[in-house]
Amino acid sequence: MGIGVYELTGRTALVTGAASGIGRATAALLAQAGTSVHCADLDGPGARATAERITADGGAAHAHPLDVTDREQVRETVAAAVRADGRLDILAAVAGIMHSSPVLETDDADLERVLAVNFKGVLYSCQEAARAMIAGGAGGSIVTMASGAVDTGAPGLLCYGAAKAAVVQLTRTLATEVGRHGIRVNAVAPGWIRTPMTARRTPGAQHGTEQAMGRAAPLGRVGEPEDVAHSVLYLASDAASFTTGQILRPNGGVAMPW
Repeated sequence: MGIGVYELTGRTALVTGAASGIGRATAALLAQAGTSVHCADLDGPGARATAERITADGGAAHAHPLDVTDREQVRETVAAAVRADGRLDILAAVAGIMHSSPVLETDDADLERVLAVNFKGVLYSCQEAARAMIAGGAGGSIVTMASGAVDTGAPGLLCYGAAKAAVVQLTRTLATEVGRHGIRVNAVAPGWIRTPMTARRTPGAQHGTEQAMGRAAPLGRVGEPEDVAHSVLYLASDAASFTTGQILRPNGGVAMPW
C-alpha cells in the first residue's frame, strides 16, 4: 500500500487503456497505493484481466469495456465508477493508438482515426471526469498521456504527434479552468517504452529498435510501463498538490526541453 503523501486509500481512480502496457501498469500501481481502480479499455477482456489481477493481489478493481471515441460510453463509464464508489478522484487517460504514415501519404482516414482516439477520447474522458469531480466537491487529479513526440519530429508520426500536442494544450487549458475547484491537470510525456503498442510499430525489428532508442538516452535504456506508472502515481498523489498544467517526461533524458 501507499506511504505518506502517496497513500491513496479511500480514493477512486479511472484508468483508460487499462488492458495492457502503461495503462495496466498504472492501474496496478494505483491499486497498490490504495485506490479502488476502474479499468476501462476497448479490449473488454483485457480490462477484465487487469482487474482480476489486481483483486488477486488484494486490491479493489472493476472492469469496463469502453470505446473512448464514444462520448456516451465515456459518460456512462464515469457514472458507473461514481455509482460504485460514490466518488471519482483520479483520471489516468492512457488510452491511445499509434499510427505511422509519411506526411505526403497521410489521408483523411489516418488523421481522423488517430485524432478520434488520441485527442477526442482524452477530451471526452477529461470532460466527464472533471464534471464528476466538480460535483463531488473534493477536488481531484487528472493525468493525461502525451508523448515524447511533442518534443521532436519523427518520420511517420505526424498524426500521432499532432494529437499528442493537442493533448498537451488540452491539459494546460483545462488546468486553468478547473484549478479553482481543487482539480489538478497534468500530462506525462514518455519516451520509448517497451509495450505491445511500440512492438506493433516495429514488427520484426523490435530488439534493434529498442537498442537504438536505449543508446539515444543518457540513461542508456528504454523505459518500462512501470516507469510511466510511477510518474502517474506522483501526479495523482498529494505529493503533487502544488503541481498543475505541467508535463512530466519519463524519457531517460532523450529530450530535455525547458
